[in-house]
Amino acid sequence: MNERDALLTTALRALETVDADRQTWTDSDRSWASQAAAEVVGEAASAAVFVARRADLALERLRARDAGFAQVVDGLVWRPWIGALVMTVAFFAGVASDRIGSGREVNLLAPPVIGLLTWNLAVYLLIVVGWRWRRSTPSRQPGPLRRLLGGGLLAPERSLRQRGAHIPAAVLARLIGDWSTTAAPLHAARAERILHFSAALFAVGIIAGLYLRGFAFEYRAAWESTFVGAEAAHRILTVMLAPGLWLTGWALPDVDALAAIRSGAAPATANAAPWLHLLAATIVVVVVVPRVLLGLLSALVERRRSRQLITRFDDPYYQRLLHGYHAGPVHLKVVPYSYRPLPAAMAGLQLLANRVFGSHATMICATPVSYGQEDSLPPASRPDGSGPTVALFSLAATPERETQGAFVSALRSAGGSAPLLVLVDESPWHARFDADSKRLDERRSAWRAELAAATPFAESTGKADRCMAPVFVDLAQPDLASAQGEIERRLEGS
Repeated sequence: MNERDALLTTALRALETVDADRQTWTDSDRSWASQAAAEVVGEAASAAVFVARRADLALERLRARDAGFAQVVDGLVWRPWIGALVMTVAFFAGVASDRIGSGREVNLLAPPVIGLLTWNLAVYLLIVVGWRWRRSTPSRQPGPLRRLLGGGLLAPERSLRQRGAHIPAAVLARLIGDWSTTAAPLHAARAERILHFSAALFAVGIIAGLYLRGFAFEYRAAWESTFVGAEAAHRILTVMLAPGLWLTGWALPDVDALAAIRSGAAPATANAAPWLHLLAATIVVVVVVPRVLLGLLSALVERRRSRQLITRFDDPYYQRLLHGYHAGPVHLKVVPYSYRPLPAAMAGLQLLANRVFGSHATMICATPVSYGQEDSLPPASRPDGSGPTVALFSLAATPERETQGAFVSALRSAGGSAPLLVLVDESPWHARFDADSKRLDERRSAWRAELAAATPFAESTGKADRCMAPVFVDLAQPDLASAQGEIERRLEGS
């Protein structure tokens, strides 16, 4: 999935998973997006194509309806002019910092030139060390400079929050956080490319400044030092200018010739043209060429990563979308145990099913399994494999591992790998007892303990905690957002 599609997908996912009120993006909107995308891409499209097209269609509708959310998404788009600006500034900074002496005299031992070469050699060493370190620790985070530049590729978070002031803060936080995580590898490669090309252009700017001024003025070469004599200076220049000497094929003047141009000696200076050529050739070999090659390599990595931002679709959010796309509407089978839910409870359960599995989810309620039938489930109560099975209980009943626990284990065994959800309806409890939070918590704890203890099948599959953990919801007046989160966590671990 490319960068644009990944951003739109991340934005829609943040809205659909966090927006509990569903006023901006309703259930009917979500269903429309899935149906429209399926019609556009056809039946044989890949998961990435379907999910990306769905996000694109959804953002088109959201853009017309909610300009603020669209502006937030636009603020997260990479802005190429930032990289171009950084590289342009680096070039002109190099032009402006070419002064390696005083007036028109070129100091051959000027710290700026030695510093430029030393700095770049140190960077190459750090790159090699960092590469070996990343191989041993793949989760290593980018360095502070890359993080700073990578963060600069996005609009400031304060600006994004101002654009989407009316959007729930949780949606914005989820969007910014998810996109920062998803795009972090891409931003790291992009920052490396910009830094390498900027370093190369900075060096080119230094060379350009030297030659531009050399055409208008006559530069004289000299050197001076408080601590270094002619022989030591000759050794330093031999090492420092070795790349330039190799590239040009020239030979460095001997110690006596070098001593003759030391400041304070006579004639003390010489025409600087040969030395400028050596300096320029050295900078090209040590800085420009390696940095350009590293920048091109980073550009290739950036291009590859920009096309592969989202490659996995195995979490519950994507699985729900893809199930509806590949297999059509989700079919739930509800099997109550020693409990006949009222119409209001079934209506609440249907709302919850639509919330979790989509507005086209269908639900069939089997005849309640009577007390004592848990060991030999009636055929009509067995999971049929067409979709998730819901074991439905009443909180008003006293939980027992030999009955309710055995019933859940029997459903789990009969359903194989199909998802199993354990729902405990609290509406009968609220209808019979006063609102006593302490007593309610005690009853919930009892249900959790009894179902967790009845796990012989779940233990053999390593899924005891999630499979047997009940979801408590008042189906007559369901808290859809809270129940949805609990169910999704169960499905993720099933």
